[in-house]
Amino acid sequence: MNTDIVFDFDRKRRLGFFEAIWGENKTSEQLIRIAEEVSAKKEVVFITRINEDKAQKLLSLHENANYFKDANCLVIGKNTNKIETDKKVGILSGGTSDLSVSLEAKIALDLFGIESKTFIDIGVAGIHRLFNKLDQINKYDILIVFAGMEGALATVIGGLVSKPIIAVPVSVGYGVSKGGVAALHGMLASCSPGITVMNIDNGYGAAMAALRIINCI
Repeated sequence: MNTDIVFDFDRKRRLGFFEAIWGENKTSEQLIRIAEEVSAKKEVVFITRINEDKAQKLLSLHENANYFKDANCLVIGKNTNKIETDKKVGILSGGTSDLSVSLEAKIALDLFGIESKTFIDIGVAGIHRLFNKLDQINKYDILIVFAGMEGALATVIGGLVSKPIIAVPVSVGYGVSKGGVAALHGMLASCSPGITVMNIDNGYGAAMAALRIINCI
């Protein structure tokens, strides 16, 4: 069925960032149509949760496309309206299993010219690794914390660091972890006050939350 595409071209004016395209539940044909329409408006095409098969079809049509396989993200074009700021974002990952979601956030931040650094494998199971990085982590203005299992890393960071914290539960863990639900509940129930919690695996949303904070400070 051929349906009209309604892309939010006004979002950048209203909110300061352009619309991302969810790739997982769209067909290749739908993504091709959206990419053509957005590219024709000289806007950046940023597709999240796209698999390699769909990405290859778009890569064959757009010379200026880049596919980030580890993040399941594809970008066509460049953002010429980057945010001018000296604020930096620290991306904290409990383990390498969280990498694809944290990379989604990093790519989104890179598109807007936001400096970021990823700290990997600093989960609470080896908490000494976190303590060894605390001085470096404290140099960043906003922290995005990714964790699966029980999601405790966000609470620990919240008890040690005063910076704004955006917590992202990741769908990693055995049995009762239930695809990230346990981590989500743990982060929502955190006893460290002031933590913002995103939906499960929502790296892009976390990056946009960081942008909103940056735009206000």
